[in-house]
Order: sequence, then structure tokens, then C-alpha cells
Amino acid sequence: MAPWSVQEWHFEFLPGKNYFISGATGLLAKAAIEKILRAAPEVGKTYVLIKAESKEAALERIKSDIINSTLFDLVRDMHGESYQEFMSSKLVPVPGNIGESNLGMNPDLMNEIAKEVDVIINSAANTTFDERFDVAVNINTKGPSRILNFAKQCKKLCCFIHVSTAYVTMGNLGENLISKTSPLSHPPVDVDAEVKLALDSSLAFHGSAEVTQKMKEMGLERAKSCGWKNVYEFTKAMGELVIDESRGEIPVAIVRPSIIVSTFREPFPGWIQGNRMADPIAMAYCKGHLPAFLNPETVIDIIPVDMVVNATMSAVTKHGIARKPGLNVYHVLSSGVNPMTLADFFDFLYEHFKSYPLKDVKGKTVDIKRVKFFSSVEDVLPCISKAIMERYGVASGQDGLARKFCEKIIDQRTNMVKTYEPYYTSRWFDSTETYILWEAMSEDEKLNFGFDVKSLDWRNYFINIHVPGLRQHVIKNGR
Repeated sequence: MAPWSVQEWHFEFLPGKNYFISGATGLLAKAAIEKILRAAPEVGKTYVLIKAESKEAALERIKSDIINSTLFDLVRDMHGESYQEFMSSKLVPVPGNIGESNLGMNPDLMNEIAKEVDVIINSAANTTFDERFDVAVNINTKGPSRILNFAKQCKKLCCFIHVSTAYVTMGNLGENLISKTSPLSHPPVDVDAEVKLALDSSLAFHGSAEVTQKMKEMGLERAKSCGWKNVYEFTKAMGELVIDESRGEIPVAIVRPSIIVSTFREPFPGWIQGNRMADPIAMAYCKGHLPAFLNPETVIDIIPVDMVVNATMSAVTKHGIARKPGLNVYHVLSSGVNPMTLADFFDFLYEHFKSYPLKDVKGKTVDIKRVKFFSSVEDVLPCISKAIMERYGVASGQDGLARKFCEKIIDQRTNMVKTYEPYYTSRWFDSTETYILWEAMSEDEKLNFGFDVKSLDWRNYFINIHVPGLRQHVIKNGR
């Protein structure tokens, strides 16, 4: 039986509600804003936290990154000549920074906004795997604490949504909070101590020419010592712990997507922003730089961004209606219900780029071959080096600019393979709670807010949707 009735579920909750969204120019937040304005144009205001020095600068960023974005073409078509007026009436630029106390907001403005906000969506994050420990802690661990403190001032607040990552779960891949799922082999995390260590160390290294490298090394060391692969996962996990410890009576939902990729359907297929986690691999392969890889049986867990948005809005609706204090976690991903392996991934890339190859800067077609799989990094790297040297016609022993150019590319691909090496084993995530959300929806709601990844045909998605979108929006080569 569904945890709430279909009669209560309807997305009639959305109109009239006011939102506060951090990380608003990022991939997920932009897609969420687009969906809200398109599906519920009667929505109230959306306060957009923008890293900017003034309201005018924040407004310029909203105009360039949101209002003028092709992502909003359907909203633009809906409103025609009144589009600019509509967007200006719905989007409120808020200069600030999640990395600063009080979110870097003007106190008077913060008080005014706190009177109006019904829903907070925190999607701000630093996603760099090898970020400085202090920088990652400030955004991913202390950031959620700062925005939760603001949430406690919002008297009308219905729910607080925090976007995390499925990879915070370490060994136990269920939809529970980190502190309740960590295997005993991983030491418990003292978040306060880790935050103090990060900030004190950055001060201690002040003036050192090697401060950045030292802080990066510290982040990786602390992450691995506590059971995580990198500082991104580690600091995001600590951010979840902070939320759980300090949420009080606020209804909280944590949404944990896996690797986010381009839109499946909404507002149009194939939209993507930035060079996402899976895409550097695809781009290296299509340029002839990645002839070999590891473990073809690895399950690569990806999820289209529009499905993440729809699942997030479903969580907003459920918990916004109930307004029940507590914490709920939703995995939005594919491995447990519709797994795809690295072998599949590279097969799909091969099919597309064999039929529609890229051309290099000289207009020459890039000829690609099927990937060879090896069992160790030591076997993969020489194969990569050899292919890149041959690709650019650099002979053994040859010196000069051409060789230095190749060595730079080889270093980039080597770092990429080593960075992703911890992920080259099969991981299966559970998404039971997310499918409880799905099953409680009416058929019309499933049609309009779909996130059933079971229905995806990965071959069709990659060959006909994702890769063409990647070429159009990232590679900038649609030929």
C-alpha cells in the first residue's frame, strides 16, 4: 500500500509555492527550475542563490545562464512575447555564497525571503574528486549546515531537499543514512574533528607554495582512511551527517543520484551542461585517445537528469504535503533495476562514432576501433600511450613539440584512468524507496513526471540521444 493516498499526491501542491534554490546555475538546478516553470507556471517565486557581488551581477547571471539558455525554449514558446516578463516575475536573484556565513546574504533580504519560502532545494556542491580538503569541506560539509540554519528561519517551510550522491554509501548500498549503513570495517566519522582539521591545516600551510597540493593530498588521505574513494564522496557524506544531526523538526529528503547524464525526454532529448563524470571517458574514446580500458563487467550507474528532476519534484510533493518531521533518502539511479556494463557503454560509443565519426582540427576523420579490455592499469596505460603517439604520428625516440603535446594528452588520460579506477567494480544500488514514490503516482502523473529508469533502452538512449547531445552541447562537433 502506498504511504500516502493518490488523492493527496497530485502535483496541485506546486502552484503558489515559493522556492529557494542553491547551486542554481548548475545542471540539476537549472533543469529543476525549467521543469517547475513549465509544469506549474502558477508557481510562486523562485529565489535563486547566485554567487555574485551584487543583485545586478546576480541578475546578469540569471539572464545569461537561465533566461537565455536553450534549455528554456519550451517555456519561451509557451509565453511568446511575454517570456521575459514571465521569467522576471518568477525568478528572484539572490547574491550570496553557500561557502560563507549566513550564505553570504544581506541580512534584511534574508529575513524577507525567510517569510516567503515554502521549499528549499540545496543542489550546491563542489564535485571535484581531488579538491583541496578545506575547499571541499567548506562547500560540501559546512554548506548544508549553513542552508539548514536558514531553513529554520523559514516559518512557512514545507520541506527541505538536499541533493547528495549515491556514492556516499560506501559498502552498504541501501537507501539509509550513512551513519546507519557504514560497515564496521570503516571507522566512525567525527565530523567536527574533520572540519577543524581541514580549516586549521589550511591556515597552517598559509604562505606555502605547495599549500594546494598539500591540502589535496590531505583530502584524499582523510577520505581513504575513513572508507571513501575521494574527498568529494567523503565531504558529501559528512554533509549528510550534519543535516541529520541538526535538522530538528524540519521535513528533510535527501536525493542521491548516481552519475547524471543528458536528458532522456524533457524538455527535449540530449540536453547536457558541462563535462560530466562519464563523458570524459566517451570524449577520450571518440578522439582516438582511449583504445583500452578495465573490467568490461563493471556496472556503470547512470541516470538522465530529467528523471532526477522528476523524482526530486515527487519528493517535494510527498513531503511538502505531509510536512512531517523526519529524514528520508531516495536513490535515483539505474544499476539495481536496469544495469548497463562498461562493455555495453563502449559498444554503444563504437556504433555511434563508427557511423558518425568525429573530424580532427585538420578535417581528418578520426578512425576508432573497439576497446580492448585488460585486468590491470599497468596493461592499459602502455596501450593508451602507444595509440596516442601513433594517432599524432610521433615516432619512438622523437623529440620536440609534437612529443610534448602527446605526453600532455597521455598524462591526462593516465590520470583519468587512475582517478576512476576505484569505480571499476560492479556496484548495485537499491532504489526501493524511490519506486514507492513512483508506484503511488497516478498514470497522468507518471506520464508528466516520469522517472522509471526500468523503461530505458540504453542502446537507443546512447546512440540516438546522449551522444548526439554530447556532441552538440559539449564536444561542439555535430558532424
